[in-house]
Parts: sequence; structure tokens; C-alpha cells
Amino acid sequence: MRGHLGRVAVVWRGDRDPTETRNYDRLRPVFDALTFAGIDSEPVVYNDQTLDAARDRLLRADGALVWVDPIGEGEDRAKLDAVLRETSSRGIWVSAHPDTILKMGTKEVLYRTKSLGWGTDTHLYATISQFREQFPSRLRAGQPRVLKQNRGNGGIGVWKVTLLRGAPAAASAPIPREAIVRVQHAAPRNDVTEDVTLESFMNRCDRYFAGSAPLIDQAFVSRLAAGMIRAYLVQDEVVGFARQQPAAPSDDSDAPAADRVLGMPAAKTMYPAFEPTLAALKHTLEREWVPGLCQLVGVDDGELPLLWDADFLYGPPTGTGADTYILCEINVSSVLPFPDQVPNKLARAVARRLTRHG
Repeated sequence: MRGHLGRVAVVWRGDRDPTETRNYDRLRPVFDALTFAGIDSEPVVYNDQTLDAARDRLLRADGALVWVDPIGEGEDRAKLDAVLRETSSRGIWVSAHPDTILKMGTKEVLYRTKSLGWGTDTHLYATISQFREQFPSRLRAGQPRVLKQNRGNGGIGVWKVTLLRGAPAAASAPIPREAIVRVQHAAPRNDVTEDVTLESFMNRCDRYFAGSAPLIDQAFVSRLAAGMIRAYLVQDEVVGFARQQPAAPSDDSDAPAADRVLGMPAAKTMYPAFEPTLAALKHTLEREWVPGLCQLVGVDDGELPLLWDADFLYGPPTGTGADTYILCEINVSSVLPFPDQVPNKLARAVARRLTRHG
């Protein structure tokens, strides 16, 4: 029997059988909350080989909630995004819409919003030639940089770059391409590094400019070992938090030291939205940063994803010892896992969206 408010397609990447995918159980609370809210839900397990079947099911729905990472199982989102745009053009709402993801769910948002209080020393290279010309001048001994490909997940295409040797004596002189840099990839979430010439590393980055995508360059955040805070939002409301701490020291002599790991290989500890130690962050996000984000990237209230999150690293403490926060990334494509409070909040937002479109 059709739910009285409508039918929503819940989309994630996997094989043909939803009971065999890793996301089905993790999304079960969302299905339960939608049912309780009077909304029919239908799992749509997507991969590029099942594109036509997914398209047919999406076009029969009243709306779509999508959990598909930019990169996964050897596929990107190009074909899926085309289908989602078509779905939206038929009057079926999609969250998050691919155009909204491009505005706020890629690493470019770090550059476009660096004027907000969550910003830091951030640069954007639009072309390979611009990267080759400008990046060496930003490398200084003892001051690592972090390069991020525009669209990725799981640390793919995120590199810490540290100048080791070969810098000229004069601080204003350009860094030669033969200088040695130490590079570390975030995706493995370990402390493995590689020493290569600057020229060799920059050649390695050419692939990140495919499709006219930019490359983002940020100063390395020195308090990485202090952990990370993820704020979960339903549209413009903070609905929960997660805290990740680097792994505790291990008795295993071969285990990497936490302060040398790029990435955060640790389980998330969930907190409700009213967690007192994060009250200031919640207030600033809802009152200042989210409205500022919308204005800077051109997203109105109706375009905000129904569920998204923002990851923050710790910046330098204030004079009174209070924490500050630096935006690390915004996740819009696939927000998993999430606090227990999220499914009901999300279902209520879906109900409002269906009512407006009904």
C-alpha cells in the first residue's frame, strides 16, 4: 500500500541484491523512520551496469535520497548524476542534487568559503600550468602543505607535501623542481611516506585536473593529532556530532604513531546536537557559517541537502583557551554513519519536502 505522503527511492552503490550490500543494514533506520512518517521507501541499489533499471525506478518515485560516494568500486558518479539530473527535470526532488554537490560537496568549497571563520590559508589551481607555476613558491621548509583533488572520498587524492632539501638560501627564491619533498597519501591511513623530487610529484598530480577539475592547496593543520569533529545537519539544522580521536598508542612496535598518520583511522563516537562541549560550534554553524556558505556558493534554503555533514579540524586556541575549528571538507554524497537522532529528523524533512511537492 502506498504511503499517504508518497514514495521515496533510497539509492546506494552496490550489487543487485540489497541484502548483500554493506549499506543496507546501516540505512535500515532511515527506512524505518520513513515508514513511521507515512512515507513509502524503495531501495535502489545502483551500479553503472544497472543504470536503466535504476532510472526506471527513480522516475516512478516522488523523491530520492542518495548515498553514493564520488568514487567507489571502480566507478565514479558521472552516469548516475546524469540520471539524477533527468529525474529532477521531471519534477522529482533529489537530495542531494548533483548541482548542489558541485557547489558545496567538493573540495573547491574550501577555497570559495575561506573568508568564513572556518577558513584557513587556501589556494586553488585551476589548471596544470597554474599548479606548476604557483605551488613551488608555497613550499617552505618546516611548513607542510596539503593538496586535495576536487572530488573524492576516503582520503583518495589527498597528499601532505613537506619540503626536505634543495631549497635555495634566499627565502624569496623559487624552489627548484629538483628539490626533494616528502609526500604522504591520506587514503591508506598509515604513516608511510615517500621522498621524491618536486617535479616527479607534480607530474603525479596531473590526473587530478581531468575534466577541468581544480586542485586545492591548504596549509597543514598542526593539531591533526587532536582529532576531528563531524557536525551532521538536516538542511540548516545541526542534528548531531561525531568525534574522532587518533588511535591510542599501541604496544606493537610496528604500529604507526598517531601523530604521523594522515587521515583519521579511528571509530566515530556519536553525540547528540545538544552536546555541551560543542554548543559554541553548533551556534556558530547555524547562525553564521551555514548562512555564509549558502551566500558564497549560491545555494538557497530549498537547495540545501536534506542530510549532509561538515568535518572540522582543531585550529589554534583563542587567547582564553577556547577551541577554534578549521573546515576540512563537506560531505554531501554519502553521509554514513550518523547519530541515532538523524533518521527521524531526516524523515520529517522528507515529509515536508513531499508535502510541498504534492
